[in-house]
Amino acid sequence: MGLRAPHSPATPPISLGIVSPRKTRRPRPATPAAPLGPERTEEWPDGDWVTRPVPGVAAAKAYRCPGCDQEIHPGTAHVVVWPTHAGVASRRHWHTVCWQRRLQRRPG
Repeated sequence: MGLRAPHSPATPPISLGIVSPRKTRRPRPATPAAPLGPERTEEWPDGDWVTRPVPGVAAAKAYRCPGCDQEIHPGTAHVVVWPTHAGVASRRHWHTVCWQRRLQRRPG
């Protein structure tokens, strides 16, 4: 009879040993905020107002237009307005057309 190799136990599990850590990902540079339009003062029959146009790429969240009471969706160009005497705490976001036509609207 031939010689047989001694019976070997089941193959041991493969050991992963020391695994090198995943490469640390470099944080992406922060994308610069989209520039807002120039701030300017406008004289209207109802007083002096500071206005600043907001381009669509800078409009990141929804606002409620006080002129038409409709939502200004993110990505929609519009204008931010506040009275010169009150400061930025009282600023409001308006659709550009609503702001330009606000004196022509009927009350109520």
